[in-house]
Amino acid sequence: QVQLVESGGGLVQPGGSLRLSCAASGFTFSRYTMRWYRQPSAKERELVADISPSDRFTNVLDSVKDRFTISRDNDHNTVYLQMNSLKADDTAVYFCNVQIARPGGAVDVYWGQGTQVTVSS
Repeated sequence: QVQLVESGGGLVQPGGSLRLSCAASGFTFSRYTMRWYRQPSAKERELVADISPSDRFTNVLDSVKDRFTISRDNDHNTVYLQMNSLKADDTAVYFCNVQIARPGGAVDVYWGQGTQVTVSS
């Protein structure tokens, strides 16, 4: 079965950096776009970044694009989110996501359990 396991979150001071990892299994990782979302407390989940299967194309939320970088390692079925110059507004639970199209047109959406990122002094 599809599994997404995030790691790398934690408490960091403003201006610090974290690298989140998402280890994927149960599907052919190199065939799918991977996404990072985040959900601050009491707010809606938002898309932070995505990366195409071959990592040729990436999209990053405008408000973080000069600080966050998404990458992937298809040999190790892992997607990363490098976060630099962190701000208090970046505090959220960060989720890994994959959407797998099935025969007939259905799309299965999978989420990891999330990793908490807290930016505070």
